[in-house]
Amino acid sequence: MKSLLILPALLLPLSLLAATPEERGLEIAAEVDRRDTGWHDWQATMTMLLRNKHGEESLRHMRSRSLEVEDDGDKSLIVFDRPRDVKGTALLSYSHKTGSDDQWLYLPALKRVKRIASRNKSGPFMGSEFAYEDLSSQEIEKYTYQYIQDDQLDDTPVFLIERDPVDPNSGYSYQRVWIDQQRYIPLKIEFYDRKQSLLKTLEFRDYRQYLNQYWRANRMFMQNHQTGKSTLLTWEKYAFRTGLDEQDFSKNSLKRVK
Repeated sequence: MKSLLILPALLLPLSLLAATPEERGLEIAAEVDRRDTGWHDWQATMTMLLRNKHGEESLRHMRSRSLEVEDDGDKSLIVFDRPRDVKGTALLSYSHKTGSDDQWLYLPALKRVKRIASRNKSGPFMGSEFAYEDLSSQEIEKYTYQYIQDDQLDDTPVFLIERDPVDPNSGYSYQRVWIDQQRYIPLKIEFYDRKQSLLKTLEFRDYRQYLNQYWRANRMFMQNHQTGKSTLLTWEKYAFRTGLDEQDFSKNSLKRVK
């Protein structure tokens, strides 16, 4: 959950600041962001386990990298390494604080870069239960917020907030987010479709801390309640501040990714 508003008021306790549920929801989201700012860049490997409603599975191996951009959203690149039929496929995302994100998909079989239209951001990414819009950084300005209540999730004290996407092309009417009160990291997100029915649940598992500050979930499990399908992302080999720069996230680099 990366994003961008750092409020001077965050120096004061949330309980003293939140005059309305909307203000408190925004303050919680801003504190989540504040604690995950300043990492500059990271790289990791991951596997994507796809499971259909019959329990049949397929496994894909990928690499991911991300770059913080001052005064805008993050840039990210996902590259598939195995199996052979998807090797070299790559998704490049430029997140933005306001307006639609920019995303491009490189398809090696066609040797072409395909731009993902804003109206298609709610579509599934490479057959997974993650939509294209799930894979770009979650900037604060992309949502309006409302604090619901303090809650418990598996004996962990959490804030429950609701966030509504600003983008009219989003596939979601709203999302409910459970945030660890101590570490300010998301533990669960429920996604509701445009008819306001529960569509998917994302669970963040096995968090680990890097650079004594930044928390990353080693497993992200997305369950689609309407289709019975699921996707498990398992992350490994996180490395931060590796020297990546803007050139590593150019559109021209998509075809040259090894």
